[in-house]
Amino acid sequence: MLEVISGRRRGFVASLLRLMLGTLTPLYRLAIWWRNRKFDRAIACANGNTQARDSIVRKVSVPVVSIGNLTTGGTGKTPLVVAVAKVLRTQGRRVALVSRGYGADLEKDSRNDEAMELEYRLPDVPHLQDPDRFEMARIAIEELETEVIVLDDGFQHRQLHRDLDIVTVDATNPFGYGRLLPRGLLREPIASLERADLVVITRTNLVPSIEIDKILKRLTPYMEKKDVLISSMDLVKAIQASGRETLLEDLRGTPTFLFSGIGNPAGFEAAINKKEIVVVGHDINDDHHSFGREDIHRIGQLAMDAGAKQIICTHKDLVKVRVDQIAGLSVFAVLVEVNLSEGQERLESALGKLDF
Repeated sequence: MLEVISGRRRGFVASLLRLMLGTLTPLYRLAIWWRNRKFDRAIACANGNTQARDSIVRKVSVPVVSIGNLTTGGTGKTPLVVAVAKVLRTQGRRVALVSRGYGADLEKDSRNDEAMELEYRLPDVPHLQDPDRFEMARIAIEELETEVIVLDDGFQHRQLHRDLDIVTVDATNPFGYGRLLPRGLLREPIASLERADLVVITRTNLVPSIEIDKILKRLTPYMEKKDVLISSMDLVKAIQASGRETLLEDLRGTPTFLFSGIGNPAGFEAAINKKEIVVVGHDINDDHHSFGREDIHRIGQLAMDAGAKQIICTHKDLVKVRVDQIAGLSVFAVLVEVNLSEGQERLESALGKLDF
């Protein structure tokens, strides 16, 4: 579908699909406009009346930091969640993560892939998942003595009041092909960035500097007197399911097969190529894909057919497959960290100004 939406797939069928998707976009635009208007008017009419505001936008007793995005798919949000939580922990705050838990079976108390990844990256930070994020925030405060909530994927979840709204913009596809869903990947119009307090442009190391300048120019009307931070997503090391760590340098020069079930597989592959790892194939699956035995067998066969000598996936995928080898080939996941070389101090300052 991404091939169709982006325009890369040509032909009559692809053109017809784009036309059909385009006819649905105005309906989506209207629904988003009505929803945002409802929240905007409720907040404006409250005029400082907390009880009136809380009827639609509920506020908890500790600061809430929301980290979200404007488009569907991966924008490098999870590494930023990790970075923000680490800054807050360094500042001595008790932090809890709250998210919807997309793909998790809450009745069976099972976590989704992002929760398992975050548990590895932030072992001392509890993560609560449920569509009712206000209730999860309340539980975190009352039962875990949490001092600050980090709301994962919260930009569109306006029911929970936030004290700092951070939005990620992926430099490799910043504005979802310039169209709202379902014709494009925008969850809401770019003008919605006026609600954001801080924008972090991610994956800038994967695009030319002229593209970053274009993004900054596009953001200017909506981010006046607000911070826009430039960041890169750096692959720092490789890890296996058993916990064994490997230097990325040791994976260079070896024919490598990739598999992924993430929102931005092209960004993942580009980051691997940037590390001079030889890619001979890539099995792309839907975001949050649950890998079963048939998937593992298919990946192994594809890797062998491509002449691969090793397999690499994202850490989000490794926590689901949980194997060190597939078809006799070693399986590695790459760990990603956000590098705010020009904005770390500004991020720390924004977090430090929260009203605790």
